[in-house]
Amino acid sequence: MKLYLSSFRLGDHPEHLVALLPEAGRVAVICNAIDAEDPAVRRDEVAAELTWLRDLGLRPEELDLRSYSERGARAGQDLGARLAEYDGLWVRGGNVFVLRAAMATSGADLILPGLITSETVVYAGYSAGCCVLAPSLRGLELCDPVGDVDGEVVWDGLGVLDEAIVPHLNSPGHPEMELLEKVVELYERSGVEHLKMRDGQALVVDGQRRELV
Repeated sequence: MKLYLSSFRLGDHPEHLVALLPEAGRVAVICNAIDAEDPAVRRDEVAAELTWLRDLGLRPEELDLRSYSERGARAGQDLGARLAEYDGLWVRGGNVFVLRAAMATSGADLILPGLITSETVVYAGYSAGCCVLAPSLRGLELCDPVGDVDGEVVWDGLGVLDEAIVPHLNSPGHPEMELLEKVVELYERSGVEHLKMRDGQALVVDGQRRELV
């Protein structure tokens, strides 16, 4: 696998992301974690993500999972072919349950694990974009309201990672820090394997190499 999983935005060392991708790599930007936001706010947030990635010398474009609303075989095949066109994916933070629902409705949850583990694409992102890779999303309801989901709440993560990721810890000024401290307390009581990250940090996985930068 090739992963760049940041606690918040690009992190302090985005050069590690660039190193995982080919020069001027084409990147699909998935912002469905903020689908519950006001559409104007969402547009501005998407534009910001594209700007940051362009500034790294990459070629980003939004891929909105809402365009693939049927979970049937044909829709899944179309989305799979589209995702495979990219060198990497950048999955923005927001509400992990809203993101997970979009992945389920589009069929992306059936496609992404294979693309990631086969290294067909580099998977990168931050906050909810990292958390969704865990075996389960249980506990994150202490931070992200499940009521923002339009439809069924999906509690299973993608299962790409063997552990949960808890971002924004020891990050004064981040509005979710205290809520995520409660998630850590729950995980520690329940024996859930998890990785703690502060803003600025990112987990880099390149095959057998795993490093927190």
